[in-house]
Amino acid sequence: MDNRTNIARAPKKPVGTVYLVGAGPGDPELLTLKAARLISEANVIVHDGLVSNDILDLAPATTRRISVAKQRSRHSVAQNQINEILIAEARKGNKVVRLKGGDPFIFGRGGEEAEDCVKAGVNVEVVPGISAALGCAAQARIPLTHRDFSSAVSFVAGQCKGLSDQNWAGLVGVGRTLVIYMGVANAEAIVEKLISDGASPDIPVAVLENGTRNNFRALRTLLTDLGDLVIRENVKSPALLVVGEVAAQGDAANMFAKFNKLSEISL
Repeated sequence: MDNRTNIARAPKKPVGTVYLVGAGPGDPELLTLKAARLISEANVIVHDGLVSNDILDLAPATTRRISVAKQRSRHSVAQNQINEILIAEARKGNKVVRLKGGDPFIFGRGGEEAEDCVKAGVNVEVVPGISAALGCAAQARIPLTHRDFSSAVSFVAGQCKGLSDQNWAGLVGVGRTLVIYMGVANAEAIVEKLISDGASPDIPVAVLENGTRNNFRALRTLLTDLGDLVIRENVKSPALLVVGEVAAQGDAANMFAKFNKLSEISL
């Protein structure tokens, strides 16, 4: 018998699909319709620590949940292992939802996961989510762009290797808004770096903690006071830093205009 015929007729291993899904900044009602549908249909959910139980509970009771939560300086599951989990589960024929806080392609390592899945011959689909920057700023009524104050927005990571070597010149100033992810732990160093790269010590800053959740806080101050604010208010992650004139808009506008000094408010 011709072995080639047997090989041709041999059943192929089932291959499922990995969906890289943005869960948004926290509020389940900010999920896209597509994200909610995929969660409800998933065989396996591989999720980050920032994904709330309210969102995870949208999945059927039969759906397997695999937590790959990460914390500063301690990764429970290394990134290469996460990629391997996604590939292995898809090769079993599963519909795998890789659920990430915010958007999977904004500081979510979604690009790395998609690349490895494609190399392994696994189907991948990306489902965008409302990013933390958009969701948190909206809740604080901070317009990241504004006709009078900002026509450019930059997203940067405040927790990365070589922070002191990065050139942040030009990211802060007239007509610009800077949004810093993962910046709370390095707030003092970020202040020093921004000022040394040309930012005004008196530029407004907003610290947005637990965005779109019930325990949300929006704290306002000026750049030179940011490090002290984080300490005295005991700010914890997840939190974003918004640097620029737009941080003084909304409910904070009157406060900055009236006092013109180091100040803070909690919305």
